[in-house]
Amino acid sequence: MDRNFVEFRLAVDDVGAIRFGVSPGHELCHAIRILQRPGDYPLQWGWLRAVQGRVPREAFALLASVIGEQGYFPDFFTATPRWDPDPEDEAARLGAVPDAALRVDLGKMIDRSTGERRAAIERLRDDPAGTRLRLSTAWADAWDALVAPYWTQIERMLHADIAVRARRIAVGGLGAAVGGLHRRVSWRGDAVRVELRAFTKVLDCRGSGLVLAPSVLGSAGPFVLTNPPVEPTVFYPAQGVGADWHRRTVDAERAIAALVGPARAGILLTAHQARTTGEVAADLGLAISTASHHLAVLREAGLVDSRRDGRAVRHVRTPLGEAVVGGAG
Repeated sequence: MDRNFVEFRLAVDDVGAIRFGVSPGHELCHAIRILQRPGDYPLQWGWLRAVQGRVPREAFALLASVIGEQGYFPDFFTATPRWDPDPEDEAARLGAVPDAALRVDLGKMIDRSTGERRAAIERLRDDPAGTRLRLSTAWADAWDALVAPYWTQIERMLHADIAVRARRIAVGGLGAAVGGLHRRVSWRGDAVRVELRAFTKVLDCRGSGLVLAPSVLGSAGPFVLTNPPVEPTVFYPAQGVGADWHRRTVDAERAIAALVGPARAGILLTAHQARTTGEVAADLGLAISTASHHLAVLREAGLVDSRRDGRAVRHVRTPLGEAVVGGAG
């Protein structure tokens, strides 16, 4: 039987434009879907049990109606994935979605709906200003209840996955790395192909490149974004997502502290953003000389990279450091 697929075709110059990113919006949309169809997400049952008592009913009802249970959901929920996105920016961005984009995406959901749900989405489409306010408010409420308590751990797992994939590209090449994203994702020499259920599309990505984005909550399979202004994107299930991924951040801190000591664990866990030695010392309440010593040890172990930025030297986790932090959680 023929299978549907989306094929992202790339020119030679675009191969260097393939990059990785993280999307808070994608995680929240799948959180809403897990609550609707938990049977499709067995790896999320631990998280599901943890959040069921605090689901905001009104926000969930609105988002569930618009996002649906499976397949396409509105592109405006997902900004172009970046390395270190600010989730608070997502709600603000939803509050500024252009009328045209709102109507187009909601129109696609109307075509996929029937009965009262279809009528409800039609009402949303016909009132863009009110819909922006309702959606951004619901997004913030759902985020705070469902994802925010686990975002630190989710982000670490996503960064750890990206670190592992980046190493695979360096060692085995792009084809091997892409082919290892998911069984329904393959490399075709000049294109990335993603097998889907609903439709077939060939997208010329020459000049725009391609974003690869791991997902913790979207563990059921790959997902794609193909319509501007969002960059062409392939979402895929992150590695290391087990039934207990949602456990508290303190467990990760304890595990890393047992490995490298409390002070170095604190430095490593907060080194997702580049900071100077003075900033590291101030953030953790250490003497500058002590922070410098710990940074040197972490650097020698390959967990932290130190680079000069003008007169300052800034320190940030290496891919190996990302993998250690994500794996410990």
